[in-house]
Amino acid sequence: MPAPMQKRKLMSEINVVPYIDVMLVLLVIFMVTAPMLTQGIKVDLPKANSEPIDDVPNHQPLVLSVDAEGNLYINVGDDEDQPASGKEVIARVGAVLRNRPETPILVKADRAVPYGYVVGAMVVLQRGGAEHIGFVTDPLDTYPIPE
Repeated sequence: MPAPMQKRKLMSEINVVPYIDVMLVLLVIFMVTAPMLTQGIKVDLPKANSEPIDDVPNHQPLVLSVDAEGNLYINVGDDEDQPASGKEVIARVGAVLRNRPETPILVKADRAVPYGYVVGAMVVLQRGGAEHIGFVTDPLDTYPIPE
């Protein structure tokens, strides 16, 4: 008489090794891409003791950057890293504000820029239809205060 077949016990544990591998790969991908996610032009912002804006709408603000040489950069369009002329800024700001009038408008100017360039950037934004303009600054505690 043949020997009775032994019943195999099912394995009820989950093999987590593949999940750990996937997690580590994703971690490396995020670590490599996170520094690339910064947007706009590098400017050395002035320091100010001000509170952050709390009531920002859910969409991205329109940021006009002014670098140390006085070049204008706007974060709207395909060529955000190329200097824009005043006419281009006026056209882009006008288009954005026609579609989304509640869009916050911010100026991000290098602290080495002469005051006249910042005023000129604000005039360009006003010609594009901006009524309320904010400034981007760094916190005051990172700036050496003279005694």
